[in-house]
Amino acid sequence: MDPIIKIENLSVVYDIGKANETKALSDINVEIYPNEYIVFFGPSGCGKSTLLYVIAAMQEPSFGTIIVNGRDLSKAREKDVAIYHQEGMGIVFQQYNLIPSLNVLDNVAVPQTFRGVSRKEREPKAQALLDRFSIGAFSSRLSLELSGGQQQRVSIARALINDTPIILADEPT
Repeated sequence: MDPIIKIENLSVVYDIGKANETKALSDINVEIYPNEYIVFFGPSGCGKSTLLYVIAAMQEPSFGTIIVNGRDLSKAREKDVAIYHQEGMGIVFQQYNLIPSLNVLDNVAVPQTFRGVSRKEREPKAQALLDRFSIGAFSSRLSLELSGGQQQRVSIARALINDTPIILADEPT
């Protein structure tokens, strides 16, 4: 079985060649197989979030390759990255990244909107996820009207709505 994610000699260096050059990741090699649950742990500032953002194709590596489902993300075109974000992975952000002007239901449904799913289809699916996480009663509220834990559950529901094969979670608890 081939890995779903393969990282080879990955490094992320900020401000290369400057006095404040910082290595966030240095020569990382990882293989992650389908149906595995992987936890990256370490002290604050060790590069866990950076690694997740590279896997999510939200940050480019300085060196090395990241291959997801047999495709090298560093060689992917902008359109291919957009499709990967829609169909290949969901992400739970550390700071939730909910849209404050949208209600909870619409925040969960946003990824479906980008896929062109009709409101008639996406709203019941979003509501079902909210119900699953015991926050369905808050679907018409704005995200800022929720507690931090409730906002995190909204973020998790949003990551799950497109039924992607990969879910990345940056400090989800």
